[in-house]
This record gives sequence, C-alpha cells and structure tokens, in this order.
Amino acid sequence: MSDVSSKYPQYTHDYDLVCSNKGKASWLEEIRQPAWSVFNNIGFPTARRGNEKWKYTDIRPIANQTFIYGPTSSADKSLELNSLDNIIPNSDGWINLVFIDGVYQSDASEKYLDSVEVSTLSEAFENHEELVKKYLGREAVYSDDGFTALNTAFIEDGAFVLGKASSESNSVVNIVFLTSGKVSNCVTYPRVLVIAQPGSNLSVLENYVSLCDSSSLTNSVTEIYVEENATLKHYRLCLEREQGFHIGVSRVCQETSSTFTSASFALGAAIGRNDFQVILDGEGATCNLAGLYLTLGDQHQDNFISIDHAKPNGTSRLFYKGILDGSSKAVFGGNVTVRKDAQKTDALQTDKNLLLSDTAEIDSKPSLLIYADDVVCGHGATAGHIDEDTMFYMRSRGLDMETASRILIHAFAAEILDQVELLPLGEFLNNIYDECIPSATLSFGSVQ
Repeated sequence: MSDVSSKYPQYTHDYDLVCSNKGKASWLEEIRQPAWSVFNNIGFPTARRGNEKWKYTDIRPIANQTFIYGPTSSADKSLELNSLDNIIPNSDGWINLVFIDGVYQSDASEKYLDSVEVSTLSEAFENHEELVKKYLGREAVYSDDGFTALNTAFIEDGAFVLGKASSESNSVVNIVFLTSGKVSNCVTYPRVLVIAQPGSNLSVLENYVSLCDSSSLTNSVTEIYVEENATLKHYRLCLEREQGFHIGVSRVCQETSSTFTSASFALGAAIGRNDFQVILDGEGATCNLAGLYLTLGDQHQDNFISIDHAKPNGTSRLFYKGILDGSSKAVFGGNVTVRKDAQKTDALQTDKNLLLSDTAEIDSKPSLLIYADDVVCGHGATAGHIDEDTMFYMRSRGLDMETASRILIHAFAAEILDQVELLPLGEFLNNIYDECIPSATLSFGSVQ
C-alpha cells in the first residue's frame, strides 16, 4: 500500500467499498482504477512551493480532515425534499434532476426525451454506452490533479444531459446536488456530463447547496461538449454552508461555430475553488465566461479560469467580479492562450474586486499567452474600496450610511447578475445576494 493510502486511510476504505459494487459496467472500472492509482501517487496538492496552480490557496484544512463517503438512504430525505424550493431556483417547465448525498431522487426529478435527454449517468451507461465511453474523462484530465483523480475514482452515478440535434427551443435543465448533513464530515463526488449535439440549444444549471452544519467536502467534476453550431448557456451556483469545502472542476470543449456562455456564482464555503477551463477547438467558436463571488469572515474563494484558443476566428470574454469583507481572501487566476494557428482571435479578460474592509485580500493574476500575430487581445484587473466621494454624494441626498453602501455594493454586483437570462434564476440570485451583502458601514466610519 502506498504512502498516500496510509496517509488517507478513509479514502482507501471507501474506494474498496465502491469497487465491491459488481453492478457497474466493466469499462467503468477501467476508468476508475487508473484514477485511483494517480491519487495514490500524488495525493492532495498541499505543497505551496513550486505549485503555481495552488500558490494562493492552502488546502491543508481539507487534506488534514477525514471525510466519509457513504450516500444515505433516500428514505431519510423528506425534510430536504420539502425544503428545496427555499434554497434552489426553480420554475415551471424546467427539467429537474436532484441528487441528495450522491443519491438520485426520482420523486423530485423529471426526465424529458424530446429536444433534450436527461438521465442519471448510471442510466446513460446502459442507454448510451458508446457515447459515454467517448466523452467521459476525455477533457477532465487528472494526471496532475488529485481532486479530479479522486472524483474519477469514485464515479458511481451523476447527471447526464444530451442536447439533441433536432432541438429548436431552449430547454432548461436544473441539476441539484444537495448535502443533507445526515452524515458528519461527509464527502460527495458529483459528476456531470453534458453533450450539446450539432445545432442544439439548451441551458444547464448546476446547483451545489448544503443543509450541513458540520464540516463537509464537495468534490465535483463537470465535462461539457458543445458540438458544431450548438448553443449552450451554463450557470453554476455554489451555495455551501460556512463549514463546507467545495472543489469544483469544469472542462468545456467547443467545436466549429459553437457558442458557450457561462456564469458562476459563489458564496458560503469556507474554502471554494472554481477551476474552469474552456478550449475553443473549432473555427469561429464563441465563449463568454462571467462570475460573481462574495466572501465574508475568514472565507476563501479561488477562481482558476483558463480559455484556450486552438483554432482561428474565435471570440472570448472573461469577466469576473469579487466582493470581499472581513478577513476573507479571494484568488483570481485568469489565463487566455492563443495558439499559433488561432489567427483572428478576439479575446478580453477582466477582473474587478470590491474590498469592504482593510483586512480583506485579493490575489489577482490575469495573463495572456499569445503565439499568433493577427489578434485583438487585452486584459486588466482592479481592486479598491467604495469611493468616498460617491458615498458622500448619496448621503447628501438623504440616504443613511447602510442604505447607501448596500446600493453601491449591489450596483457593483449587478453588472454580472444582469447577464443572467433566465428570469427565475435572476430573481433568485438577486434575493440571495441582497440577503448576504454586508452594509460596509465600518469601512466608512469617518464619513458624516
């Protein structure tokens, strides 16, 4: 047994239990076993020196805890199922796929088989075996990523979305992963596979929420394939509790003339990581990534975003905003690569941060790696406090300190919130951020 196995004995114990399930396809074991070997070799990325991807995020609070994998019985889920409407966005006409502690909840889910096919991964293993074998794990490479390797080693089920080529309307798929808290120090491994076939048009929501008051770990991996002339709108919501840890990996591959739009929203987790990579692997592909994160207290949010222009005439926009209060910290690593043959690329990345206290910290590192000579590219990053002149102006119009500061903070966030095209989701997010936005009155105690 390796050193990693002896260092993380609980993961070894849980993996042996997963392997004892003989009901899964044999080729799935061929995916899981190599991933488990990689995790045994590299473990978690606790080293800070020489590890640029994790330079500003210390995950030892995760590595040093024991998290237990064990999906609880669906018979114990009545409280959570009755509470879903209060903690996730929903709307009539949306196709819901709900998992609680890793277990699919058929009584809270619907499946649709017209313009989009929605099912569990375990069902897709049987109904679309060749398609799943082709795409599962293709972009989510784990050779140097312990978290992705661990997720892959624990694949048992997940969400499968297939946007069909005959799709004419925009179908909305709402995927929910809920941690119930019925098992203390629990870990879940959500897995999502989305395939938008040529000419399809759909929207996909990923919701990660928790009712858990104890420490928990969500280690998720999402793979999205947007094929020729397909359009996919993607939203990712990370709404964990303050004792939770969330490591999310998303990999997107776009083909010719495809359009991919994504907006990520994060608040709540003690340590949150949004590792999002897109490759524009077809000529004329368009990608638009936006994000909004709010950190309070001692929370830490890490956004590691990469866009790879592999083919010519591609367009990308990367725009993230952060609101930080207390002693919280955030990281933004934005990397746009333009390969030699990706001529006529148009790329722009921006990161803006609003610091509400003197002890909040943002580490922002946008970068461009350009190997083509006929491109239009730019990047920028800013960080600062609420402008005191603006605050004085609003106070002079009769607004008290708290009301004025909340208006300014919400206006800062609105530039991202307004990009949400789904009205029910937009209303839900506006309400969530309104409840969580601090007043920032301490930052302006001297303003009269």
